[in-house]
Amino acid sequence: MATGWPLVGRAEELRFVATALRSRSGPRGVVLAGAAGVGKTRLAGEALAEAGQRGMTVRRATATASSRPLPLGAFGGLLGDLGREPAQLLPRAAAALLAGAGRAGVVIGVDDAHLLDELSAALIHQLVLRRAATVLVTVRTGEPAPDAVTALWKDRDLARLEVQPLSELEVTTLLESVLGGHVEQASVSRLWAMCQGNVLYLRQLVDGAVENGALRVERGVWRLAEPPRVTPGLVELVAARMGALPAAVREVLDVLAVNEPLGVGLLTGLTEPDAVEDAENRGIVRVDTDGRRVQARLAHPLYGEVRRAAMGRLRARLLRSRIATALSNTGARRADDVLRRAVLMLDSDLDRDPGLLVAAAERASYLGDLPLALRLGRAAVVAGGGFPAQAIVANSTAFLGPADEADAELAVLTRLAGSDAELVRAAVNRATFLTWMLARVDQAEAVLDEAAARVVTVGERMPLVALRAMIDGQLGRPDRAEQAALSVLRSGGATEDAVLMACCGLVAALAVTGRADQMGPHVARGVEAAARSTERAEFRLPLVALQITGLRLAGHLGDAARIAADCRAQVKDVPIGAQIGCYLVGETELALGRVATAARWLREGRAGIERFGDAGGWRYATLIALTRALAVTGDVEGAHEALADLDTHRHAGLAFLDPEMVLARAWVTAVDGASSRGVELAHEAAELADGRGQLAHVVLALHTAARFGDRSVAGRLAALAGQVHGPLAPAVAAHAAALAADDGDALLAASSALEEIGDVLAAADAAAQAAAGHLAKGRRTAGHAAAARAHALAGECEGATTPALAAAARPLPLTDREREIVSLAARGLSNRQIADRLVVSVRTVEGHLYRASAKLGTTNRSEYAGLLGVHPRRPPAADRGE
Repeated sequence: MATGWPLVGRAEELRFVATALRSRSGPRGVVLAGAAGVGKTRLAGEALAEAGQRGMTVRRATATASSRPLPLGAFGGLLGDLGREPAQLLPRAAAALLAGAGRAGVVIGVDDAHLLDELSAALIHQLVLRRAATVLVTVRTGEPAPDAVTALWKDRDLARLEVQPLSELEVTTLLESVLGGHVEQASVSRLWAMCQGNVLYLRQLVDGAVENGALRVERGVWRLAEPPRVTPGLVELVAARMGALPAAVREVLDVLAVNEPLGVGLLTGLTEPDAVEDAENRGIVRVDTDGRRVQARLAHPLYGEVRRAAMGRLRARLLRSRIATALSNTGARRADDVLRRAVLMLDSDLDRDPGLLVAAAERASYLGDLPLALRLGRAAVVAGGGFPAQAIVANSTAFLGPADEADAELAVLTRLAGSDAELVRAAVNRATFLTWMLARVDQAEAVLDEAAARVVTVGERMPLVALRAMIDGQLGRPDRAEQAALSVLRSGGATEDAVLMACCGLVAALAVTGRADQMGPHVARGVEAAARSTERAEFRLPLVALQITGLRLAGHLGDAARIAADCRAQVKDVPIGAQIGCYLVGETELALGRVATAARWLREGRAGIERFGDAGGWRYATLIALTRALAVTGDVEGAHEALADLDTHRHAGLAFLDPEMVLARAWVTAVDGASSRGVELAHEAAELADGRGQLAHVVLALHTAARFGDRSVAGRLAALAGQVHGPLAPAVAAHAAALAADDGDALLAASSALEEIGDVLAAADAAAQAAAGHLAKGRRTAGHAAAARAHALAGECEGATTPALAAAARPLPLTDREREIVSLAARGLSNRQIADRLVVSVRTVEGHLYRASAKLGTTNRSEYAGLLGVHPRRPPAADRGE
């Protein structure tokens, strides 16, 4: 980790200060104001250093509380002997500060000028009024300052700039500069929420977290593996900012530190009303309006961290008991009030209420906080919550693991089942666990069959049918999924959980069969059911993910990206939700062609999801997208590594994604130089999807083949354009038809249509193919114009690399097969390895290399690399015989 913390996110402020310091008319200097720790001193230091580089003589001073009683105390080291005549102190001090100045003049910097003694303040004021020097001072917002200092900005003798805390984006940039790598956004958000953009606090948090291992690198991404601890140094800083507090005010802080926000009426009932008002006046408590409630909270998150660190366990338990009792007495009408009461109850001396704990656990599950749901559920079991409590424990453990523990909890749940409804609920829990956490689909279906045979009442079987619909949808059985889902949704008596699962199954079927335009009502119905679900609220995420898949395959890319961003915003603060959000955003960014941004999100999602194992198949989905993203960003080595990881973690419970997994392999293969093999893999993906009725995936696969140069898919895509709804299929069909006809103008028209949809990288490929076609026919003007369009679109795609773009960037007098073999040779593969990769004979490879060498005028493979713009690399393990 770098030792210094750079000045990040202050470019605009630095320009403002630098301009003011150079001014020859108007204010000659700046007052930098802001809270402690926001970076005023660092900003002033950078500005003074820049002034020094421009030839100005720089004088620096720092005012302190200890120097304040001394006349001119802040400038003691700069002034020398001023004599004993009081009337001469200020003139001689001014002369001392101005002595030795060059033609560029003097700039005087004073840090913490609000702590200046009166004489020092008068000295600075006189220098400014006389325009004898340029002055840069920092002051702390809200602190009293000498009148002479206040007059500097009130009389507009100096410009005043309020230095704001860093935004979350600026904190991201700063941390990545300091740590030297990608930092997980969820970790940035957590750190930013704690420090509120205060650089001084941030540094203390980060240094402490790196030192104790809480902040560490996982899969190439810096992430918080555990909450950052409050270091002693940070405690001192925050305590100093809060200042000395009366006991009654400390009581207010402690109550809010245990649980915030609290209604003002409730808080004044627990503490002294005057103390609450005093705390607000001191700026350590703020009061906000939330609907009809007026609520109090700590003015800075670290105030709570510091008070909790100083609080004994017994006192904390007592305060939690008092707050929980007060919440209960007020009625706790909001849904989250129940959750707050239950969490307070867990760590207090109050008796455990099993009904409250179960209700709170269900709320935590709805919010996606499964670790909290598990904790509450276990407490409810101990308190006598019975089957409902055990169901929460079993469901949460099934998602969080470990597998053997989850299996044991599910067995307990089955034994507790005392009715058909409870038996069905236990079976659904177990089948869900087997399908997505263990990928044992056959066992899951057997559990559902057994339960269906035991349940007498047809209506009670609906959740079993609904889960089967969801499983069928994600196994690539769209017809079965749709039939089962509709039987549930049309029944009229299905539970909310059953409705949610059935909607997941139906949306999956519609998404992959090319009927994305029909998904909307079923997504809305599923989301409504999730809001009322008692146990399956976490299925909102697969429902939204399936909707995004359908929109992406149909070509509604803007809608997909918006929904993904909204979903991530909703789940980014809950365990595993943040990682799933990264996947959803990364997938849609990739579809839009923003490949580097996509790779960043997907790397982050992959790094964070590792600790959850297969995570219900989310790791598999993330790896598919990441492999493709790394390939098109040109990170072929990373793509091969991700592909190997993908092979290891293939998930049987998400078989409907298998065509995209094959396409990820196709992209890696094609970008690595073997375009013909990439075409073959794209056709394998199309055949796989076609056999399952996943027509939208057939369109995607055949279009991928066309982008790799395959001219044989136009007829099939033309037929699919009339079957698969959405703007993508017709645009893709037009692209393939133009390629088959070798019609450069039609390819450019297809490029425009793809760009309008938002598929910018495919648009770049179509333009690149148009360029190649025009140039091959000697139409140099048209060819160069098409190449320029391809280059511009590739720039929008953050420097993406594809076979079509590579060919357009370096046109050579080679056939497609010659170029492919030369490209592989340039990458360092032997003739035998090339033959094995392309499934041809060594003699065929040798013949193509001979003809290509004659055209290129060289047989040197390193010169091949220069001509094609590729870099020799270590081949994948398979090619090395490992």
